[in-house]
Amino acid sequence: MQGLKGKVVLVAGAATGLGAASAQRLAQEGARVVVGDLSLAGAEQTAGAIGDAGAEAVAVEFDIADDASVRQLVAATVRTYGGLDAVHINAGDMGAVRKDTDVVDIDLAVWDRTVAVNLRGHMLVSRHAIPELLARGGGAIVYTSSIASFAGEPERPAYAVTKAGINALARHVASRWGKEGIRANAVTPGLILTPEILEGAPPEMLQAKLARTRSTRHGQAGDISSMVAYLLSDEGSWINGQVVNVDGGTVLR
Repeated sequence: MQGLKGKVVLVAGAATGLGAASAQRLAQEGARVVVGDLSLAGAEQTAGAIGDAGAEAVAVEFDIADDASVRQLVAATVRTYGGLDAVHINAGDMGAVRKDTDVVDIDLAVWDRTVAVNLRGHMLVSRHAIPELLARGGGAIVYTSSIASFAGEPERPAYAVTKAGINALARHVASRWGKEGIRANAVTPGLILTPEILEGAPPEMLQAKLARTRSTRHGQAGDISSMVAYLLSDEGSWINGQVVNVDGGTVLR
């Protein structure tokens, strides 16, 4: 893709799953990648795989729910590579998601943790990254949202609310700083067969999910990383403030 070679890209939440796949794809396109994650060992594993493939990456430990930690992550990126050109924000607390029942029964600690990571944390990364993007004359941000933000599920209210908030956050950033050269978009994946999903998903559930799509297969991590790379590249330079479904046609909008 055009416009990623040599660019400095921060991937916040990249130890495993979709974030790791996106970090690796961006590195394949020639970007210099900062792999941020709460798990330093996981971030180092992703950065190591990128290095083994002949590309450039560094690992940084950070906590997306902590403002000072997010500030230090962005500062480490600039200190290491001299600036910041693009950001992919992908962090989430899947442990909290598994306890996300309904608004009557949900433990308030689960609600608060989900908001802290999925919504407040994404705002924090934006808050600290935007000035650095402006210092380079602009840049791009891609947020990982979810089709749960549209679906109206009978469970996972905290997850859905925060993902809908991420969609609004992307539109806000695009509207506020678009004329200054910043693009902000969100990707809404459907069910993606990451190793974590495959480990715990019953085959009948996967079959039922596939039946609700307009596709012949389940999603793969590469489906998301390709879209992330496109939106961060120069080839996506006229896409701003959009929420892009990558879900095999599960949700039509």
